[in-house]
Amino acid sequence: MTRIFFLLSGEHPTLPEAEIKAILEAENITYKKPKTSSQVLCLDASEDAVWAVSSRSGLTKICGREIFACEADQDEILRMSKDASYEEALAGKQTFAVAVKRVQRSAPWISANRLKKSIGSVISERSGGTKVSLEAPGKVFLGVITDQSFIFGLELAEASYHSFKERKLKNRPFFHPSALHPKLARCMVNLARAAPGSLVLDPFCGTGSILIEAGLIGCRVLGADVRRLMVNGSLMNLRRFNIKPLALIVSDALRLPFSEVDCVVTDPPYGRRATTLGLPVKDLICQFLSSLDVLPRGGYVSIASPEDVDASELGRSVGFDVVERHSVYVHKSLTRELAVLKKT
Repeated sequence: MTRIFFLLSGEHPTLPEAEIKAILEAENITYKKPKTSSQVLCLDASEDAVWAVSSRSGLTKICGREIFACEADQDEILRMSKDASYEEALAGKQTFAVAVKRVQRSAPWISANRLKKSIGSVISERSGGTKVSLEAPGKVFLGVITDQSFIFGLELAEASYHSFKERKLKNRPFFHPSALHPKLARCMVNLARAAPGSLVLDPFCGTGSILIEAGLIGCRVLGADVRRLMVNGSLMNLRRFNIKPLALIVSDALRLPFSEVDCVVTDPPYGRRATTLGLPVKDLICQFLSSLDVLPRGGYVSIASPEDVDASELGRSVGFDVVERHSVYVHKSLTRELAVLKKT
């Protein structure tokens, strides 16, 4: 095992870490000793963890292999940098660059620019004169100042975080204001422990946000919506991103015609611009969870709903285990609950 670190997006206090742990579980990658600082998660795992998280996560920015960690003290950092070994990281005398990022306002007494230059000089000297290249470095070393700590290592991969811009709602052929942002949709798919090749169902598929993100990580997808307009629009959006669903049908989510799926990821309708066809949101979600015969024992449901609906408690009341729940502020009149449930 190797000490791996992940620089998180910081968009939410609990979701980025929960997403990484769910990804590792979905990919059957074991890990030990997780430690969290502001926007940084460190754990012991194989480097398979890096490739799994970097290719799947919606809320992780950078993945790397830790070289050393210490207090956020300039003298201590420089001492540790001089004691560290860089031979393996710079095998082949590749050029390199050093970046130092500060999380929020951590350790303001440290000059990130001065530290970057000092560590760069140490690495060049310790590696026999390997050159710094800011334009096209062969390797990038990253230091993160977070809370009262400094974490330094070799950057192994940039996560797919920036690719989500390509799938912004405005870039889709079919738009509806109730659609989930692609990063949140991807996070929900990951929280459901969906693995490549698994069958993911969204029975309230709307514009297809969840199906797109599940398809892009290699899942097979099924979608349904009670409104033909949304099904047609969802199909347009899926085609835009070359996702081929196994089925996309007009159907009542309480009477699904499918036999069995691996997991369910969904954002049922609520709010002024969505319709529940006259059924109160709480009743709709309770009846839906009660009727989920397509999900086997041990299968996961990742569901979004208004926080006051308390979907996690509704799930518990109809026989699900509550794995986790997260509150996501949207605007002054809506805070979402993301609940992850497991069928018993």
